[in-house]
Amino acid sequence: MHFLSNTLENYIASNSEDEPEVLKELTKETHLKVIQPRMITGHFQGRVLSMLSKIIAPKKILEIGTYTGYSAICLAEGLPKNGELHTIDVNEELSDIQRNYFNKSGYGEQIVQHLGDALDIIPKLDTTFDLIFIDAEKKQYNNYFEAVLKKCRSGSVILSDNVLWSGKVVEPLKQSDKATEELLKYNRKLKMDPRVETVLLPIRDGLTLSRVI
Repeated sequence: MHFLSNTLENYIASNSEDEPEVLKELTKETHLKVIQPRMITGHFQGRVLSMLSKIIAPKKILEIGTYTGYSAICLAEGLPKNGELHTIDVNEELSDIQRNYFNKSGYGEQIVQHLGDALDIIPKLDTTFDLIFIDAEKKQYNNYFEAVLKKCRSGSVILSDNVLWSGKVVEPLKQSDKATEELLKYNRKLKMDPRVETVLLPIRDGLTLSRVI
């Protein structure tokens, strides 16, 4: 579902910061070579992630769901020189394209790739994160949230992507649609959870910003 017309979306993008050339190149290669290229973050949301990262000024970032690396590069733009971003994905076939563009972006030495199940990897990460971006298996969002919360401090920010799920969250729920069911539970949870304060932003497919209290 497009919540805004293409004309308005194009206007918004054209009046926001320009997309870096390396990300334009990554977008093109993703559409040429990778299945489901619509999963890529894209110009406008990418600039939102970049701006949020720069405002937060995180020393440590965790991303769950790398895909081809677009969002990781955007988030890395807010890192200090000694900062670090850890990104986790289950698809080994995408590792090379990720690394290629991480290096091209200039943030290659600051981005650490992890391959495997995030729920296995997160408990083994011996660090505290200032900024976390969740954009992986929707049915696991609650489990991801609980896992990363243990790696946060007061003031850490957790971003959750695709929380409007193409508008399905406000449509009659189909019994077989477990992803939407879990997202509905997740959105209610973040609203009510006393450990965080939350605002749901209507950016692209929905982006929730939660601040750890």
